[in-house]
Amino acid sequence: MEKKVYVASETGRLRAVLLHRPGVEIERMTPMNCAHALYSDILDRMNVDIEYGRFCGVLEKWAKVYYVEDILRELLKNEDIKTHLVNESVFNYGHRPIKLSGNTNDRLAEELMGMDAKKLARILIEGYENPQWEGVNDNRYLLEPLYNLLFTRDASSTIYNRVLINSMSFEVRERESLIYEAIFRHFFGVETMNAATWTPKARTEGGDIHIASPDLLVVGEGIRTNAKGIEYLAQTFARERDHFNILVQELPREPESFIHLDMVFTFLGKHQCMAFEPMLRKQGLFAGKDTTLISIHNGKISYRQVKNILAGLRHLEWDIEPIFGGGYDPWVQLREQWHSGANFFSLGDGKVLGYRRNAYTIEALDKAGFAVLQAKDICSGKVMMDDYEKFVAVFPASELPRAGGGARCMTMPIWREE
Repeated sequence: MEKKVYVASETGRLRAVLLHRPGVEIERMTPMNCAHALYSDILDRMNVDIEYGRFCGVLEKWAKVYYVEDILRELLKNEDIKTHLVNESVFNYGHRPIKLSGNTNDRLAEELMGMDAKKLARILIEGYENPQWEGVNDNRYLLEPLYNLLFTRDASSTIYNRVLINSMSFEVRERESLIYEAIFRHFFGVETMNAATWTPKARTEGGDIHIASPDLLVVGEGIRTNAKGIEYLAQTFARERDHFNILVQELPREPESFIHLDMVFTFLGKHQCMAFEPMLRKQGLFAGKDTTLISIHNGKISYRQVKNILAGLRHLEWDIEPIFGGGYDPWVQLREQWHSGANFFSLGDGKVLGYRRNAYTIEALDKAGFAVLQAKDICSGKVMMDDYEKFVAVFPASELPRAGGGARCMTMPIWREE
């Protein structure tokens, strides 16, 4: 399959996707550093492996799957790329509160450059241990593990024929963007863009950026993607397009289950979406949260407030039916939203992937005509997804949801059909 990069919708048939199988890096969290790593708890690696195996097994049955570590290992065989990634990781992305004798950074860079591509790829992801660590403080790693790399969605976003390298809101995730910049520039050979090159204060993350159609983005504005980041997107498309729209939903700043738009809204198909009902009704934590339609016409940018995301889509002549995460009980809606109940990933129009644990959400999809397929049956070949016009493929998850994301968070689409 050609290394094609193009995404112009959330629901075109998926042809290629980028994943990262979580590994040793998630075992390098403790109760003392998990909040710094942006987790609310530490994970059981054994169960993560089982759950992720079902998840990626479904995707491998449907599309070409690229894995971050495999690509990184290949790129690091190039001496120029290796030098760049090591130097940037150590000198510009080395937020380490460690003080050692001598020139620590120079020695670290020299050690990393002496590694072969396979070992260095692993170290850049899993972290590099401080040889002077004594077991009594938090400073175990000279190069911090990329605890969140399994969420391949966040640090890069395919937007049409380019990739937005996202300017991350937390230092612990900044080095992810460095790796994705190398992957998309040197492996896929695609043009990249970055809001931080426009202004250092601009922030974007992929969980907030939904490529709804060739002329529409739906974007969340909250703790991860800010107004400056959205302004960058608007200014960019105002220069390039005669007509374009960005529909923006403001998100609560807390709790952490609302970090991205895809935690409360995802496209299931051309005319159906999964939504957190209080967001649409502007109730509870969403009371007073704005929904704004940014329209671009002949280079001019205008703004108008709309009732909610559905009203904004209707204004653009797009009717879409919401299915409510957690069903219709407000108590259950809150429970299932907490564990990424709205966070579905579309394999194609009406063909989605999500957590089995959100039973009331899955029941709502079943009632809406989605056949419920078990991941184990898909992986074994017992069930063929192409036999179903509409389906939700569900995989078991007890540990993965506690990492703070769902199926959409863990997938970075590279190529969808129109």
